[in-house]
Amino acid sequence: MKKAPGRTSQLQFPCANCGALQLYAPGTDLLRCPYCRHETPIPDSDLVIEEYSFRDALRKLNKARPLEGAAANTTQIVNCEACGASFAFDQDVHSGLCPYCSTPIVLGTEHKTFKPKSVLPFRITEEQAKQEFRRWLQRLWFAPGRLAKLARGDNRLNGVYVPYWTYDSDTDTRYRGERGKYYQVRERYTSYVKGRRVMRTRTVTKVRWTPVQGTVSRFFDDVLVGAARTLPRKITDRIAPWDLDGLLPYQEEYLSGFASQIYQVELDEGFDRAREIMDQVIRSDVARDIGGDAQRIHALDTRHRDTKFKHLLLPVWSAGFHYRDKDYVFVVNGRTGKVAGERPYSGWKILFTGLLAAAMIAGILVWYARQQDELDVSPADWPPPVETYRPY
Repeated sequence: MKKAPGRTSQLQFPCANCGALQLYAPGTDLLRCPYCRHETPIPDSDLVIEEYSFRDALRKLNKARPLEGAAANTTQIVNCEACGASFAFDQDVHSGLCPYCSTPIVLGTEHKTFKPKSVLPFRITEEQAKQEFRRWLQRLWFAPGRLAKLARGDNRLNGVYVPYWTYDSDTDTRYRGERGKYYQVRERYTSYVKGRRVMRTRTVTKVRWTPVQGTVSRFFDDVLVGAARTLPRKITDRIAPWDLDGLLPYQEEYLSGFASQIYQVELDEGFDRAREIMDQVIRSDVARDIGGDAQRIHALDTRHRDTKFKHLLLPVWSAGFHYRDKDYVFVVNGRTGKVAGERPYSGWKILFTGLLAAAMIAGILVWYARQQDELDVSPADWPPPVETYRPY
């Protein structure tokens, strides 16, 4: 490992055999030279992955924010040792490739308050990610036929380590609500059969509500929140789950040859999102605790204790494609190959399917009407229906 000269701290990993810069090989613990294929093992780290006090970190964050605000407008100047070019890295990126010679460069994160302490290395290669993307395209409903050409194409994917926060929290929640108990009553109503008025009887389900209150407790472990804004959260959330048991202590070698982003979502903002995720689970816990056949929740008061966090990097293959004057983004989980993304729809396929479904429904209705016309049933012979109404 060699620290390259320049105004920004940067690391490079030259090959001991030919001197070229080595890249991390996904699915291994090796750096591999792209030219002579020489491999160098990544040394085991003796660091332990720790979780840190959220309360203590907020104090540190409040002290550091004025400095970060001043540094936010500075540019990271990078000097490439391979070709001698000087260029600027985006302030939210701390590893990537030289735009002139594609030399892999890993920067330090000295200007951020919290540095990544763990990383989940890439497991699948770019070619494997492309295969998963092609399968995903082939499974899309109502996709334009031209996407088949894209599936057969050789579009390059970008391997990027995306920053995340995880939060642990021990919670107690006091609640007020109502427990509902179903009961049934019989009622008579008027109906018409072939133009004749008849009286029928049906069973109606109603709810008897009782006020309740109580407390539920739950410990949350590793609630995951994305800390980048460059990829839509609605997409990145869909490539979960992540095997966080495979996390390793942060080492720059795993970033060589890949882009890596610095968090843009601050620690406290991430916890706000984590609380939203926790609240959904807590509401389910409260509903179970209320019991009965139906539940109403009127008030929740949640207290968080011993909240801890981790800052980590997760591997994502990402790319986009252009179709009919619009750009679409997709991502591939760098561990499992799960794909999620934006996609175009074929208007004529949707229209054709809708017309076909409408024709089938019309045919069924015509057949049913004819069947009813053939029946000659008197009110006395007609069995009383049983109808059950469920509350929302």
